Amino acid sequence: MTTITVWHNPRCSKSRTALALLEERGVELTQVKYLEAPPTETEIRHTLNLLGVSAIEFMRRGEATFKELNLSYDTPEDELISAMASNPILIERPVIISATQAVIGRPPENALTLL
Repeated sequence: MTTITVWHNPRCSKSRTALALLEERGVELTQVKYLEAPPTETEIRHTLNLLGVSAIEFMRRGEATFKELNLSYDTPEDELISAMASNPILIERPVIISATQAVIGRPPENALTLL
C-alpha cells in the first residue's frame, strides 16, 4: 500500500476527522503539521498539480492574513504560492497526498478517495 501524507492541523476538526478515517482503515500515514513545518514553494506547486487546482482555490481566503497581505483573485500565481509558503495558515486543510494524486479533506471523507 502507498504511504499517504497528510498536511495536518491538530486544531482543525476536519483535519482530525480525515486523519481518523484513514487510521481506522489501517492506512500507512505520514503526518506533517504544516503550520510547524511549512511546505516549500516547490512542494506547494507539486501539490497544486496533483490537486488540479490553482493557488487561489487552495487558499483559505477568509483568513485575516489573506486580507492583510492584500491578496486577491488578481494576484499572480507565483505571489500566491510564495504567500502560502511564508504563511502556511493560508493553505486549505487538511491536504491528503499520495504519490499520484491529492485531495483536500473537505469534507473529511474526501480522504478516502485516495484508497
